[in-house]
Amino acid sequence: MKLIVGLGNPGIEYQFTPHNIGFLAVDRIAGQCGVMVDNRHCKALTGRTRIGNEEVLLAKPETFMNLSGMSVLELVRKYEVEPQCLIVIYDELDLPLGMIRVRARGSSAGHNGMQSIINALQTEEIARIRIGVAPDDPKKGGAKYILSPFRKSQMVAVDEALDVVAQAVNVIVNEGIAPAMNRFNRKNKPEDLEEKV
Repeated sequence: MKLIVGLGNPGIEYQFTPHNIGFLAVDRIAGQCGVMVDNRHCKALTGRTRIGNEEVLLAKPETFMNLSGMSVLELVRKYEVEPQCLIVIYDELDLPLGMIRVRARGSSAGHNGMQSIINALQTEEIARIRIGVAPDDPKKGGAKYILSPFRKSQMVAVDEALDVVAQAVNVIVNEGIAPAMNRFNRKNKPEDLEEKV
């Protein structure tokens, strides 16, 4: 079984904020698979589905971001998921809005939710998809920005990114992390960015 975890904070007030784009990604994948992520256990909302030939558990930890590892550890133990079968999806302030980066392993780079998972599982060998949420004005980053709702003008880029993340998850699950990195870690071309404006 593959475990796909999107990171965020529970509560309607956080639903459409940059820090919750991991939750939004899991909801997008669930929607495309025709399932709901509403089964509450292991301190998370979960939903079971299949992607290709693989059985997949989608999860949104309800522990609040900084304690995400508590929920992920419970899920990994309950479903006997190997670390290499785990994919974590979360926001990245250092990437332009809508850009995604797939990585097979690495540090948390200061992301508290990812650091909590690394600490809980005691490994950095965790596949992850980071979704860029950088503001237009670099001075406006930080806690206030990532916990405030996306502006209407940002939603097209967010929507496109969620579709790309769903495609990347499909490739990781069915073909592996290396093909996904090759396919989805290309830099956006200037004309691509112009089209999104």
